[in-house]
Amino acid sequence: MATHYPILQVVIPLLAAPACVLLKNPRACWLLTMLVMLVSLGIAGQLVWQTSESGVISYAIGGWAAPWGIEYRVDALSSYVLLIITTIGALVLPFAARSVADEINIKMQYLFYAAFLLCYTGMLGITITGDAFNLFVFLEISSLSSYALVSLGKDRRALSAAFQYLIMGTLGATFYLIGIGLLYMMTGTLNMADLAERLPAVNESRTVLTALAFLTVGISLKLALFPLHSWLPNAYTYAPSAVSALLAGTATKVAAYVLLRVLFTIFGVDFVLGTMPVAEILIILGMAAILIGSMVAIFQENLKRLLAYSSIAQIGYIVVGISLGTVTGLTAGLVHLFNHAIIKSALFMAIGCIIYRLNSVLIGDIAGLGKRMPWTMAAFVAGGVSLIGVPLTAGFISKWYLVLAALDKGYWPIVVVVLAGSLMAVVYIWRIVETAYFKPYNGPASISEAPLTMLIPTWLLIMVNFYVGIDSSLTAGIASKAAAQLLGVSP
Repeated sequence: MATHYPILQVVIPLLAAPACVLLKNPRACWLLTMLVMLVSLGIAGQLVWQTSESGVISYAIGGWAAPWGIEYRVDALSSYVLLIITTIGALVLPFAARSVADEINIKMQYLFYAAFLLCYTGMLGITITGDAFNLFVFLEISSLSSYALVSLGKDRRALSAAFQYLIMGTLGATFYLIGIGLLYMMTGTLNMADLAERLPAVNESRTVLTALAFLTVGISLKLALFPLHSWLPNAYTYAPSAVSALLAGTATKVAAYVLLRVLFTIFGVDFVLGTMPVAEILIILGMAAILIGSMVAIFQENLKRLLAYSSIAQIGYIVVGISLGTVTGLTAGLVHLFNHAIIKSALFMAIGCIIYRLNSVLIGDIAGLGKRMPWTMAAFVAGGVSLIGVPLTAGFISKWYLVLAALDKGYWPIVVVVLAGSLMAVVYIWRIVETAYFKPYNGPASISEAPLTMLIPTWLLIMVNFYVGIDSSLTAGIASKAAAQLLGVSP
């Protein structure tokens, strides 16, 4: 059984998706999806343990050995990202039971769970596959289902947001596919490990350089890296609350994983960081994302849009860490993958609680809500201070590692940008705190706290946020090992 964990991680949710279409009953679909989430989380935990004990796991699909057949390959990095995806999925779904029932037409709810499972399957497949074209297949599975999930929002603008997401996502996937096609033309293989061995002989050719450019731009579109981020604010703002929480915690993190795989596993550290100026370009774009995303967030009146622009800034932190090209820098980027996933999912879930009771996401409408919904607003404040980077929170750990990595290389401007981003986060989080706690409540007298089924998973993420802020040995340990593997150095 244990030897088949890699394929089971993908097959189980893939088979559960059409089962939801057959069941049609929303309650039965939720129970099935919840079971799948728990099984997937258990498998991810086992894969993390196996890779830490035994090293890289290779699983040949259909018995066809790599590079001739499709290989599922699990190492420290992929098991780490699998753990992020499955953790977020397992905590978002209990929250979704009430949220989906409130925000999505009952006739469409079974389709929501089917699309949810397909999106989840795609992200797991992207993370676990060792084949570059198979990654594209899973990328399309997750993307198409994501477009459908965003379109289910009850605001009519969800349809235009989904359409914009579709256009930008399709462009990103096309760029990725062209890049992979160019690499295949030069090497005759699609297996990532095999590509890494064959590329050094031809990596000075214009075809390979063009492939690198196409792949970097395509993945940056999926990652929503500034200035290719235009799809993200509307998608997060108008999607159902559960979808916003899922995508904020997983979609961009998986895209960051793909960027790591392409740059460090396929092309290699020396080529990407030495021969080509990829790192310099990404550092500049990452710093711009931090400053501009944070600045725009300050002026937002919609809570979900505010968090969406905050996410663009947080993506900047991840990209800057990755681009430093050191073990400490990569560790900072990978630690923030996990930390931002739990922080932002918790914040979107807290907003989902507000929507459930108040049916509004405007900052002006939450005046005095700190007294009416104390647990919800406390969760939001706790997530907010983590975005700022207050000590004893997950956000502080991420920024601490990033500052250390920047100082190691003597990159003082990065330190200044990180501090500026934190100060701007204080401004936009304080706007919400001031409105919720220091302004009088003028809403309906019937407004009360959100249901426990929504509060418990939100607070579980908040508690994880504080736990890894106090003891980061698990996340930082796995991230450091994954960073060392990517750079080909001893941990």
